[in-house]
Amino acid sequence: MTGKNLLSGVLIAGGAYLLFVGGRDLFDSHAGQVEAARQFEQPVPDTPETRAATQPAGLHVINRGDTVAKLKIPRLDTELYVVEGDGHRELRRGPGHLAGTAMPGEDGNCVIAGHRDTHFRVLKDIREGDDIILQTNEGQFLYRVKRTRIVSPENTSALAPSTTAELNLITCYPFYYVGEAPKRFVVEAQLAGSVHRPS
Repeated sequence: MTGKNLLSGVLIAGGAYLLFVGGRDLFDSHAGQVEAARQFEQPVPDTPETRAATQPAGLHVINRGDTVAKLKIPRLDTELYVVEGDGHRELRRGPGHLAGTAMPGEDGNCVIAGHRDTHFRVLKDIREGDDIILQTNEGQFLYRVKRTRIVSPENTSALAPSTTAELNLITCYPFYYVGEAPKRFVVEAQLAGSVHRPS
């Protein structure tokens, strides 16, 4: 086999592998959202069996991978289900709420991360003034985009605690990039408008 033929074979194999990985990621992201939606629409009932013994009555335990919110961006016709945790497994299912940050609607910094090549690809089109709605079993919370910015991975200001109700959506940047993207894209939003709680 000549060097040219060998190179062609390597390129074809590499291309096939990338197609396989991309297809697998898209399938996993879709399947994960279907499962997250099912869990969100049919939550586990609050019973002694499903409540941790150390938790006060009525307070649900949130485990990694649990669906914690539905995220909607009306102008972009986007609806995503947010899961708890930002590990590899959780982010394949959907955008992940960073444990230890504020929950939607609470005072503090609510941080949600997602993959740029699946669930959070839509953020490339978001802009200042856009509405972001986070729906939980506590109600619907309207956030308004204050600004977007591009930062280095070492810049962790988007994770900083806050005394006001804020939302930071984080993904890798550039959106179209082969390999590990070198920067981060951050959407900063603040709680705005009324909170609608279920009756």
